Amino acid sequence: MNTTTTKPRTSTRPKVERPKLHKVILLNDDFTPREFVVRVLKAEFHLTEEQSYRVMITAHRKGSCVVAVFPRDVAETKATRATDAGKAAGFPLQFTTEPEE
Repeated sequence: MNTTTTKPRTSTRPKVERPKLHKVILLNDDFTPREFVVRVLKAEFHLTEEQSYRVMITAHRKGSCVVAVFPRDVAETKATRATDAGKAAGFPLQFTTEPEE
């Protein structure tokens, strides 16, 4: 009798994790005009006029507001570009990022 032993076939699939997400946060200041903040939010984050206004007012009232959540490199790029737009216009507009929990 012919006895052959076979091994069970196992396949290893690498675990692919979703990239960690980061929040882009608008920080309030008392010098940047509201209209300018709304314009930057619309241009950089592609928000509507109403969404931009709500984000700006929330940051104004609470001190800061989460604008959007992206993978880290996208979040940092958008925050930097939005902050640079404020600096270029002579305003202290500031965006920052932090990891989402």
